[in-house]
Amino acid sequence: MRGLNKVTLIGNLGKDPEMQQLEGNIAVTKFALATTEIFKDQKGQSTSKTEWHTIVLWRNLAELAAKYLHKGSLIYLEGKLRTRQFEDKEGKTRYTTEIVAEQLIMLDKKPDETANN
Repeated sequence: MRGLNKVTLIGNLGKDPEMQQLEGNIAVTKFALATTEIFKDQKGQSTSKTEWHTIVLWRNLAELAAKYLHKGSLIYLEGKLRTRQFEDKEGKTRYTTEIVAEQLIMLDKKPDETANN
């Protein structure tokens, strides 16, 4: 049986996207995305929990994000989980799990130009 690796998120950017150009002029952009869920606790009080996700975008999607997104932007994205390993400064092997975005929709409302009149 085939597996499925699919992530769907709606959230806000925690900071401005950071774009790099890799060898071969390939763009990669990373940013932190916050997703918050609100629920009632055992006492009936509204409580919220925020999860932070590391988002990675490649090529054209990376350039689009770097150009139009900023801290606080509300987005919808679809992608897949990727875990990679690297060595830290002390030479220890570390692992990080990121979401590699494949689709991105900007959900921020455009400023209403008629509101100023």
